[in-house]
Amino acid sequence: MNLMDTALPEIKVVMPRRIGDARGFFSEVWNARDFAAVGIDTNFVQDNHVRNPSKGTLRGLHYQMPPAAQGKLVRVTRGAIFDVAVDVRRGSPTFGRHATAVLTADNWYQLWIPEGFAHGYCTLEDDTEVQYKTTEFYSPAHDRGVAWYDPALMITWPVTIETAIVSERDRALPRLCEQAELFEYK
Repeated sequence: MNLMDTALPEIKVVMPRRIGDARGFFSEVWNARDFAAVGIDTNFVQDNHVRNPSKGTLRGLHYQMPPAAQGKLVRVTRGAIFDVAVDVRRGSPTFGRHATAVLTADNWYQLWIPEGFAHGYCTLEDDTEVQYKTTEFYSPAHDRGVAWYDPALMITWPVTIETAIVSERDRALPRLCEQAELFEYK
């Protein structure tokens, strides 16, 4: 397994090895010992699988507040996504900045997003499937989000406001400057 840095030091692209032959391939996508050795020392409690039938589907930007804050390890098993993490830790030197990665079933990359970051993605292909592990259970009472189209974030999405396929909930999320609850940088 190798790691690649992103625009934010806490966000990492994880590159698991794939060993292949005529039968296909084998890949160890999560190993607690190996991840701890590279500084991602966490326990996962939930595994999510999302199918997105259409290119241009946008989900996010989501996060959960403590005590239910989540770290996420995101990967694509079919198709491709433009993945984004935004620093929502007040007082952080990178507050409001973002990191992006293109995750595909072919490149086999994963994105590690620790607590304190909002997460979202946009599908780049039809029939894209995303799987992600979380460090805390989903909690509707702690669920928050930032408007994906917030101009202050300066994210260059592969869709426009008019063409994105977005839920009503995500379309109504407040901009970062309107957030009532954010993480405090330690």
